[in-house]
Order: sequence, then C-alpha cells, then structure tokens
Amino acid sequence: MTTIHNRDLGIQDSHTFSLKNKGIKLDTAADIKPYLEQLSKLENVAKVDISGNTISPECSGLLAEALLPFKDTLKDVNLQDIYTSRDRFEIPASLAKFFPVLLELPHLSVLNLSDNALGQDAIEVLEDFISKCKTVEYFIISNNGLGPFSGARVGKALYKSAKLREAHPESSKPLKAFWCGRNRLENGSCEALSVGFRANRELEEIRLYQNGIRPSGISKLISFGLNSLANLKILDLQDNTFTLPGSYALSENIANWPQLIELNVNDCLLKATGCKLFLGKLAEISDKSKLQILRLQYNELEADSLEIIAQFLKNMSDLAELELNGNRFEEDSELIEKINDIFEEKGLGELDELDDLEEPDSDEEDEDDEDDDDKEEAEPETEVDARLKELEKELSAAHI
Repeated sequence: MTTIHNRDLGIQDSHTFSLKNKGIKLDTAADIKPYLEQLSKLENVAKVDISGNTISPECSGLLAEALLPFKDTLKDVNLQDIYTSRDRFEIPASLAKFFPVLLELPHLSVLNLSDNALGQDAIEVLEDFISKCKTVEYFIISNNGLGPFSGARVGKALYKSAKLREAHPESSKPLKAFWCGRNRLENGSCEALSVGFRANRELEEIRLYQNGIRPSGISKLISFGLNSLANLKILDLQDNTFTLPGSYALSENIANWPQLIELNVNDCLLKATGCKLFLGKLAEISDKSKLQILRLQYNELEADSLEIIAQFLKNMSDLAELELNGNRFEEDSELIEKINDIFEEKGLGELDELDDLEEPDSDEEDEDDEDDDDKEEAEPETEVDARLKELEKELSAAHI
C-alpha cells in the first residue's frame, strides 16, 4: 500500500521539478543526464519529486549534486518509492549520496522517504542523517521495514536531532510531523521512541499506524512520550493493540493534548471496558475539546459507550467525523438515532456508514474474561522513567 502524504507549502508548479510515478530506471550517468539538464534550466526550484522511479547510487550522487544550486530555495524533497529492484547494498549507498546534500539545504521542510526497503541495512546512514538534521519539519518514513531494532535507533536519533535544534535555534526549525507507519516497530522500539518524542516538544502530528505495538508498548509510548506533547494536533495509532493497559494510558493522557483535532484508534482493540473508560475521560474535557475527527472503529465498543457519547456530543462543537463501524451495538439503536439528531441540530458532523456491526450478544468470550495482555503485571512507572532518563543521559553525552 502506497503511503499518501500531501503537504501544501504553496509551491507553484513553475518551481517544481517532478518525475513522479514515471517508472524510469536510472542506472547510469547517461540515463539521468537529460533529466538533470531539465532541472538545470529551472529557476528557484522549491520542490523536487522523483517518487515512483528507481535510482542507482551513481545517479543518486549526480542528482544530489544537481540540487546544490537550489540550496537557498528547496523546501520539499520526495524520495518515496525510488528503490524498486535495487539490491540491499545499493539503497544505503544511494542514501549516503543524498543525505549530506540534504543537510546543506537550510530551508528543507518536507522529506518523504516512505515505501523504500530500508530495513536494518540502511539504519546506519539513516540514523546519522536524522541525528544531524535540524531543518526538516515534516519527516515521512512509513512502510520501510524498519523493525523494532531500527525503530529504536530512529527514536534515539530523534532525541539527538532535538538537542541539536535546541543548540542552534538561529539555523533550525522544530520537528512538527513524524510519520512512521507500517514499520513493524513493535514494543521493542517504544522506549527509545518515547525519549525521541518528548525531546521534540513542538510535534503536532504523529502517525504510527499498523506497527504491531502491543498494550505494554502502547502504554509506555503514550505515558512517557506522547504525554509531553502539548501542541499535538493529530495522533494516528490505528491497528495497534491497546486492550485495558493502552486504553488506560490513553484515558489518563487525553487531557494533555488540548490542541488535538484528530484521533485515530480504529482497529486498536480498546474493548468494551477500555472504550467506556476513554470516553468517560473525554466527556470530562468535552466542552474544551477541539476534536474534529474521532475514529473508534472495530474496538468492541458497546451500547454503554454510546450513552456516554450521546451525553457529551453537544459539548463538542467542532466534531465533524465520528467513526463507530465494526463495533457491538444495534444499527437501529435509539442511541444512534439520538447521536444523529445531535449532529443534525448542530448543523455539523456525521457518523460513518454502520454496515459491519457485530451483534451485541456475539461475544466469543465472557465479558469478565481478561485478555492475556490485561493480565500482564505492569512495570512500575518509576522504573520505566528511571530507565528512560538514563537513556537520555547516555544520548546527551554522545557526540553528534
């Protein structure tokens, strides 16, 4: 699945060089020469998009060198899906050509590296780049096969980047958005990512969808990383696993994000108890909430949660999208009718199509049965916090 990212920086077509999705195979200097000639004829290039092609290390070096004349105008570089058919050694070799040049672009704001098979082979060069990067505001790195080991190293690099930006405010910009979906991050990356997130306190958008993160990892990520981000506007944790530990962490920290406008926890298995817990906490801040989009599909949400929604929905004046499909209640429930009526009265907002609901009595397990993840003994918060502070101390002492 291709990663879809659109960030409008107001760049005109006349200031854009694009080979997007042309399927060109750039192997030799002769292959890339005509495109470099096209680029050299442009003025004030602000965006370069070579996504959907395949490029060799040799051509990467030539293209990177051709970007330098535009160092004072380049803001957006898209290197998404540029290594189809390349072997594992070509990818880090190519990135090693691009990254030093990208670090020389003082106004680079958007960098998209998604849909490239980076894995562990490219983590050395990737970690080095992130650690030294102090201008990119929107960093998109989804579907790269990182895994928990490389994911943890990305988290550590984010911490170093934050400290570098702090040390050079005159030539830096804060990190605003970080996408790292579909990367098999799992629990093993969560502590390092937490350290990276809480160091980048200006973050406004985080997307970590489809990463196989289990409840204890989600709980750490929220309670020790995301909880520090008071400017957070968009949080996408879709298709990870919460159960009660993750739901509790989400509930306890929802008030820490007063600017939040979009929350996506579709397919996160909050379960009936977790949904009720979270919505109860959301109800407490509903009159202050700026939420516009709330996605709660496929979480075993039941009628008691609908009651809570119906009670606080009038207070949420900005809520325009509420997704509840795939949960456990009747489509013709009076509570659903009430929710629709409230949206109609407000003149804003709607439910998604409720075409895949579970029967309320279709539970395969007794409601009192705990999930295996719920039975795990929680690690004392003081121990986790101490370990993360020690990690921060080690990273602070490292030479960048």
